[in-house]
Amino acid sequence: MHRDERETQYAARGWWADDTLTRWLARHVRERPDAPALAFQDILLSWADVEQKVLSIAAGLRARGVAPGDVVALQLPNTPEFVFSYLAIARLGAVTCTLHMPYRGAEVQALMRHSRARLAICLPQSKDMFDGRGIAFNEIEPSLPFHPENEPKPEDPFLLLYTSGTTAAPKGVVHPYRTMLGNGRVSAPEHGLTENSRVLCAAPLSHLYGLYSLHCAWAVGACTVLLPAFKPDDLGSTVHSLKPTALWTAPAHVAACRAAGAFDRYDWSSLELAIVSGSIAPPQLMRGVAERVPRCAVTQLWGMTELQAGLYTRPRDPFEMSATSAGRPSPGTEVRLSEEGELQVRGPSLFSGYLNDPTETRKAFTADGWFRTGDLGEARGDYFAITGRSKDLINRGGVKINPADVEMLLDAHPRVLQSALVPMPDPVLGEKACVFISLKDPRQQVSLMDLVDYLLESGIAKNKFPERLVIVTEMPLTPTRKIIKSRLRIPD
Repeated sequence: MHRDERETQYAARGWWADDTLTRWLARHVRERPDAPALAFQDILLSWADVEQKVLSIAAGLRARGVAPGDVVALQLPNTPEFVFSYLAIARLGAVTCTLHMPYRGAEVQALMRHSRARLAICLPQSKDMFDGRGIAFNEIEPSLPFHPENEPKPEDPFLLLYTSGTTAAPKGVVHPYRTMLGNGRVSAPEHGLTENSRVLCAAPLSHLYGLYSLHCAWAVGACTVLLPAFKPDDLGSTVHSLKPTALWTAPAHVAACRAAGAFDRYDWSSLELAIVSGSIAPPQLMRGVAERVPRCAVTQLWGMTELQAGLYTRPRDPFEMSATSAGRPSPGTEVRLSEEGELQVRGPSLFSGYLNDPTETRKAFTADGWFRTGDLGEARGDYFAITGRSKDLINRGGVKINPADVEMLLDAHPRVLQSALVPMPDPVLGEKACVFISLKDPRQQVSLMDLVDYLLESGIAKNKFPERLVIVTEMPLTPTRKIIKSRLRIPD
């Protein structure tokens, strides 16, 4: 089936529809104006409140020259200002380019240049990084009434996100409404979300995983609960006080909460759904959450910037599959494994190519149109498990070692908070494995021999054992708390 035929099928099957953020917001205001839309600390806003703020900010941005098709960068924490800005940019028919909060001058300037952003909405103290194009949210002069011009269409671009190489070779992913919002709309009921749900995301909204929490909530009219930035106690106290029913989180969030005792100090009983995503979740970690919050369906999700949510387990799936797999394909998504075990996908939520980069776009797709994810996987009936990254494999004397096998075991060690296996040069074998770990309690040290004995008891092959140990105070993490292995430096 050619791409044009598949796109016709996407529309016929309802995977693509008349979805835009503007239409969604207008529908909720029309049908449930006084229902809760946004909860933040002691603030609770209705859909009518949100719309009034969004239209006011949209008018202020238009007064600053923002026009349909313009790119507006957004570097804000998970606060109402982020939500208002995101919806206001969309109301103007402009394109949001999110920038992660840790980014500073070099990354910011490279992405502003590559995206050709007209301006950036940021914190007051960050304006100097944007070479005169940065404005604080409170500097946007609101005005009403807002007289709309042309309304955005489902096929219009509304998101520009960057995957990697933020300074040297940025890879920009452009999404129209119909891919991202269609994926959120068909996935929300799969997760069991309704208009009565309250959705909290522990990950940054600047990442697509965070935006997906908004898209799913807004698809059904659920209330969004905001947490400005993750800390174990802040997450625990927010769940305790604001009573979300659904939590978007990552394995590192869960591990940190467990290590800090947050599951014991706070009431998590409002949760009916937890989605764990961002990296491979050890089964022991998944089981630990299920034991601590027994009324909550603990599920996994796998996705990428290029396609949003590709795989996930559903609340009614057998828990053992949620503990050991990334799930089944989202509606409309097709998944296959290459001969090398690489996960490849196509479907209605998939992007069409990298911004102004035909070379990387060609490399990203197979000859028959499937996207090469770079993730290794294996099929388990209707489910797929993510087993590692093809680029992370360690070549030890011609034998490929998958770090994920070892990392999953080490992450379950009683003294280990996080682990990362990386290659180190070897004159004979080419590469050997070096393991970096951070400790739950720095006072309780662990040696390489301790780890080897632990792995030996697990029954894993000896050629996968690490041959050097480096203990770090803290792992370098992405905004969604994935370990950045490229920043782990093996001491001389």
